[in-house]
Amino acid sequence: MAQVNVTINGKIYRMACDDGQEAHLEGLADRLNVIIDQLRGNFGEIGDQRLTVMAAITMGDDLAEAHRRIRRLEAELAGINETKSAVISRYEQAEAGFARTIEQAASRLEGLTQRLLAAEKG
Repeated sequence: MAQVNVTINGKIYRMACDDGQEAHLEGLADRLNVIIDQLRGNFGEIGDQRLTVMAAITMGDDLAEAHRRIRRLEAELAGINETKSAVISRYEQAEAGFARTIEQAASRLEGLTQRLLAAEKG
């Protein structure tokens, strides 16, 4: 398990994370710091704990919005897949119809050819 020092709201915290996740954890801490700085700019000095809670709620809201967008996109994708399946089905039906039409035309041509050959001989 890896150890990372991150600075959040001017304080250094030693955090543990899975090996290889150090940069990810540092990025999350940086994002939290940015939000805290923005909140401090909007609301002034309202206390470290309150700023941290507000930042956590902001990040939670961002996450909830991302989940809503994912659900919308999944629903849209499901609709696209249904449409795709319907189009494929119609294509296959049309293809089968064309094949039957071609077979019928070939059969008629063979019949005509046989009649013509019989007429030439007879």
